Amino acid sequence: MAFDINMIKEVYDRVVERVDTARKITGKPLTLAEKILYAHLWDGHPTKAFARGEDYVDFAPDRIACQDATAQMALLQFMQAGKPKVAVPTTVHCDHLIQARVGATKDLQAALNNSNEVFNFLESVSNKYGIGFWKPGAGIIHQVVLENYAFPGGMMIGTDSHTVNAGGLGMVAIGVGGADAVDVMAGVPWELKFPKLIGVRLTCDFKSCRNSHSQRRHRSHCRILWTGSHSNVMYRKRNDL
Repeated sequence: MAFDINMIKEVYDRVVERVDTARKITGKPLTLAEKILYAHLWDGHPTKAFARGEDYVDFAPDRIACQDATAQMALLQFMQAGKPKVAVPTTVHCDHLIQARVGATKDLQAALNNSNEVFNFLESVSNKYGIGFWKPGAGIIHQVVLENYAFPGGMMIGTDSHTVNAGGLGMVAIGVGGADAVDVMAGVPWELKFPKLIGVRLTCDFKSCRNSHSQRRHRSHCRILWTGSHSNVMYRKRNDL
């Protein structure tokens, strides 16, 4: 499964009603991350307000991304689930087994020589179970996901710590272990402790930046970030918090 516009439309069709329900139940304004989380509950519409850093919640991510090193065990586990296809759009990206040493052409060939059996296995399993396969040399997973699969308001998980890069387009994107990814591939809810919130007030003034380089440095921090301590970081302009 590659880019799925119908899946994105379904997310947007339900998000307003679910967010409105969550806002009434919590009795307060919601951050962008909270809106996305409440819109992706496994049971559908919110029925209670979740305590940050305390309640465990079942979620339904929109998609999964795996890199070639971690995908091996994940796909082996999924093959034991007895499912004919993955339950949500999933992709495998062959990039981590390519080591940068000499140059792009020689490094790619070295990876093909050393890890061809792994690449063939990943491609075969991907073709069988409806998983999108990005062959060696097709791109780095973090950038490929950002350019091809990330979308504002979505939720995705990935078997790589840099999955959070998709937060640059307003997703809740979280790096997980292979077992978590397999659960979602098999159509099982994904359990996560409802995150704590770390608010960061940006006191800089973009207009005062003297050149495009300094503007990029400031704007690069305006995204949803996910930390390893059950927290998400929300960056706001100085007048928004």
